[in-house]
Amino acid sequence: MIVNSTPAGWQIIYQQAHALLAMQLAWHWPPTLPPDQWVGLLAAVSQHDDEQAAWRGHGGHHGLTAAGAPANFTQKAFSMEQAAGVLAAARFQGRWRSLLTSLHLSCLYEGLRGKEKEIDGFLDELRAGQQQWERALKITKKEADRAYTLLHWCDRLSLILCRHEIPEMGRAVEIHHGPDGRRYDLRQPARPVLIEPWPFQAPEFEVSVEASVLTQLRFEDDAELAAALRAAPIETLRWTLAKA
Repeated sequence: MIVNSTPAGWQIIYQQAHALLAMQLAWHWPPTLPPDQWVGLLAAVSQHDDEQAAWRGHGGHHGLTAAGAPANFTQKAFSMEQAAGVLAAARFQGRWRSLLTSLHLSCLYEGLRGKEKEIDGFLDELRAGQQQWERALKITKKEADRAYTLLHWCDRLSLILCRHEIPEMGRAVEIHHGPDGRRYDLRQPARPVLIEPWPFQAPEFEVSVEASVLTQLRFEDDAELAAALRAAPIETLRWTLAKA
């Protein structure tokens, strides 16, 4: 979950919803690949945060901090089960989708190398799979990395929006380098949100994500949090993005 503190409590955005917002961003980017690969890239963007742990409120504290607050995804340890699950699901959609998903997992978790033998083995398997898929698809690592960069770019921009990380007073924040190698920045001097340089087809468009609103600050266990989330009102967060 993405957990934002509000004056009244918590705003919760599920990671799968954040991924769908990233997909909205990718959909507006001019296609840069053959149709089959482009659709596979869009699928990888929309499903890159799937296979989250299935906590359903049967006790335990998977979704909570030690203080009983809803746990933000950055407060949870690396889950080998989730990472392996999202790659296993990608394999049902083919080698290209698997390659992109594997590159994303390497990007996220390569920094954990050297901490545990099991993690190192998983990271080595990712690298080996990437090389195998690149050979089978007859593409270079550079070509694969360039395609993956769009997934990373959309993921990053979606997180900036979902976590309310737009700087105040019109200051700029770097999104990421795009597939074209250029650096992209975001700023919001007023409305709308400005992206520089502008990479999208339309000169302006709107994106959205749904969030659950909680007014209870602390929960005894996952069951109480799950019940609160099921009953929580939903708000739709919207942003208009425009060319500077």
